Amino acid sequence: MGSDKTTKVGNAVAKGLGIKVAYRDPLGANADPVTRGESAFSTGTVDTYSYNEPEPTSIEWIREITPSGSQLAHYLINLFPFLNWIGRYNVQWLIGDLVAGITVGAVVVPQGMAYAKLAQLDVQFGLYSSFMGVLIYWFFATSKDITIGPVAVMSTLTGTIVLDVVEKLPDVPKNEIASSLAIILGGIVCLLGLLRLGFIVDFISLPAISAFMTGSALNICSGQVKSLLGESGFSTRDSTYMVIINSLKHLPTADINAAMGVTACAMLYIIRSFCTWGAKRWPHKAKIWFFASTLRTVFVILFYTMISAAVNLHRRDNPMFDLLGDVPRGFQNAAVPKMDPTVIKAYIGQLPAAVIVLLIEHIAISKSFGRVNNYTIDPSQEFVAIGVSNLLGPFLGGYPATGSFSRTAIKSKAGVRTPLAGCITAVVVLLAIYALPALFFYIPNASLSGVIIHAVGDLITPPNTVYQFWRVAPLDALIFFIGVIVTVFTSIEDGIYCTICVSVAVLLFRVAKARGQFLGRVTVHSVVGDHLLDGDGKYGSFGNKGPSEDRDHQQRSIFLPINHTDGSNPDIEVEQPLPGIFIYRFSEGFNYPNANHYTDYLVKTIFQHTRRTNPFAYANRGDRPWNDPGPRPGHEHEEAEDTRPLLQAVILDFSSVNNVDTTSIQNLIDVRNQLDLYASPRSVQWHFAHINNRWTKRGLAAAGFGYPTPASSEGFHRWKPIFSVAEIEGDASAAAHAELMNNEREHAHQHQDVETGLKTQSAATARETNGIETSSNDSNEISEDKLQRDLTDSKAYRGRRKVALVQGMNRPFFHIDLTSALQSAVANSSDEVPKL
Repeated sequence: MGSDKTTKVGNAVAKGLGIKVAYRDPLGANADPVTRGESAFSTGTVDTYSYNEPEPTSIEWIREITPSGSQLAHYLINLFPFLNWIGRYNVQWLIGDLVAGITVGAVVVPQGMAYAKLAQLDVQFGLYSSFMGVLIYWFFATSKDITIGPVAVMSTLTGTIVLDVVEKLPDVPKNEIASSLAIILGGIVCLLGLLRLGFIVDFISLPAISAFMTGSALNICSGQVKSLLGESGFSTRDSTYMVIINSLKHLPTADINAAMGVTACAMLYIIRSFCTWGAKRWPHKAKIWFFASTLRTVFVILFYTMISAAVNLHRRDNPMFDLLGDVPRGFQNAAVPKMDPTVIKAYIGQLPAAVIVLLIEHIAISKSFGRVNNYTIDPSQEFVAIGVSNLLGPFLGGYPATGSFSRTAIKSKAGVRTPLAGCITAVVVLLAIYALPALFFYIPNASLSGVIIHAVGDLITPPNTVYQFWRVAPLDALIFFIGVIVTVFTSIEDGIYCTICVSVAVLLFRVAKARGQFLGRVTVHSVVGDHLLDGDGKYGSFGNKGPSEDRDHQQRSIFLPINHTDGSNPDIEVEQPLPGIFIYRFSEGFNYPNANHYTDYLVKTIFQHTRRTNPFAYANRGDRPWNDPGPRPGHEHEEAEDTRPLLQAVILDFSSVNNVDTTSIQNLIDVRNQLDLYASPRSVQWHFAHINNRWTKRGLAAAGFGYPTPASSEGFHRWKPIFSVAEIEGDASAAAHAELMNNEREHAHQHQDVETGLKTQSAATARETNGIETSSNDSNEISEDKLQRDLTDSKAYRGRRKVALVQGMNRPFFHIDLTSALQSAVANSSDEVPKL
């Protein structure tokens, strides 16, 4: 009762607003008989054979997107993933976390100080960022392996932003700029995570990430050569190629710093190579060699610090080579970050690049290590973790931090068990902040540059990987080279924007230029060795020796592209669909970017392989349209003698279509009108197979698809549009005028011998297909009583379980597969097409 009242109110409102609820009546009172053309039944235990598929409603859609109370509670709980495992924490996990946490802590201390120099900050700020990153991340982590802290690329970008702001606002301290940047970035990323927008990183392809990492590594390495060699006389803020050229030009200015830098970098590579060889030579001691290789950075820094202390112990004011200098003990810069609008305005244009850098490396690393170690990360939750870490880090003096590749790899190989290992790393960093500042004074700057070059060198994509890009997808290799070249000749930010834009452009091009395929039928047999495989998995002899029933059971029909563009054997003869029936498969979805490209190819091919129904529609040459001038003078008989078939039906394979939109549906309506005009006075039937989405069915049905096209003796009648510029002014529109002119022309020449065999489908005609007779009624449905009688008498279903319709009878031209769609198209076509 309430539902009826709601319907009445809704109809009254619609009438008041001028909304036509029954905008389309595809069947009408004089509907033709419809034969579905397939045995759309499945064995089951239902008590009825009738089924009308319900359409999804707007209320249902609202319910789908509206979170329930339990979903909200689940959302809040998921913000703290540690609640799922902290109650099961055990001693064995603790041992693994202790080993991994201490190992990573020993690496993060020298790396954090080195990366702070890339950010144009004092080294203690790198330690602050390292401490806050590992301490906070585990509360929100969905990855056990990731280590958040200063990284080379983010530090370099931060340094670029800091220097740009200092040029505009020289009185602002650098650490205040970096802290405010971290707060802004943390807020943006945290908001993206809370809104569960982690999927946005999926729009950045792996070649783009690879190009970004390679270009950034080249940029960082070239910028560290000056400090590594102790050169002077040029700036490292230029483009990468200029820095490389200047480094080579100024080689004569190198000094004793080169001895501390080059040898440190070489020692790092030598130790790693030796440990790798040792692990292969003595595999039973691989774990020992791994830890020796992991701690090589600590060993090298301590070794060169000892040399530096021995040389410069009594010459602190005039050291022999550049030293790190004084490092304050404890958190000397802990304070509430200053958020100066003037400072924020100075770097706001660089925020997009900074956000991208903050995210893509972290998500790429976490996804990769998650798959390696058999768990799945939640990108949105990782956004929250990064965001909160950067929001709280500046209160102790931290600057933007994200996931580190090198430290994550070390942590994973060290046998980390849970994210709680970050707390162990935080303790190690805390000890370094309070206990080791006096030792840090003697660390050579050149040796730190060697550490940086060694750390980022692994980010350079090897040639073999680029070759694989080329083998898998040549366009991906092109994207990679574009990204690297742009980064080398301009800046990291430009390289990031360029690679992402090129990736998106390639994606849009592929979608927009997707071309469907016309399909034909092929009969195939399943063969194992020299034997046929029947439906029960039994072997039979190859050939047609058995009874016809067995042969039919062993073979089946499939549909392949007629032109073999899928790589199928070109020697196979693909049977064309029956005359005038076209099977068309979409390849990459069907939405507004590619709708026109699809349908233009569809219409062009149909026009090439069929003839106009009424060859005398244009009695006078002046009546013909400019784009269809017809045969040359004196050859008019050629058009009348055209032997191509008439257009009967179009079958669309929607197996790759998940959703449709207004633009694509309107495009189908326009094509339907175009083909109906071409086939007038007969009508073209549209069939759809493999529609996997209820909303897609609703959209198509709302546009009048899924039902037979009513035949009309009055000529062409256009299908009502959703929105079309040509339909503006309604009955006085250009589309209405074109319909009127066409029908007048048709009536004027209807005395001509249009076509032998042209017949409109009679509403009283009944057809029989697959043993199921169908007849017409006002709702265009099969009579339930008649259907049940036929099924009861049918030998095909006798002695079996009860059967049920797979799809609804209310939209008979939506089919479960291409075979049933083709059968239906043949059964409902005109008499010119032979029946299967």
